[in-house]
Amino acid sequence: MNRTVLRRFPAGGPRGSWPAEEYAHARRTEGCPAEVVMDLDADAFLVVVAQAAAPAEAAAL
Repeated sequence: MNRTVLRRFPAGGPRGSWPAEEYAHARRTEGCPAEVVMDLDADAFLVVVAQAAAPAEAAAL
């Protein structure tokens, strides 16, 4: 399964993960199954969408 990053939010912001959660909620309201994950290396919250692998990629697994 692949993931596409829709937007990044700095973890050091004064509101923490709230902006990322609010953005993900707005995308879910539009029908996009967005979720928030933490990128520890980049010290950022990422709003991502999971995408199924293409049929050719799935067959290779």
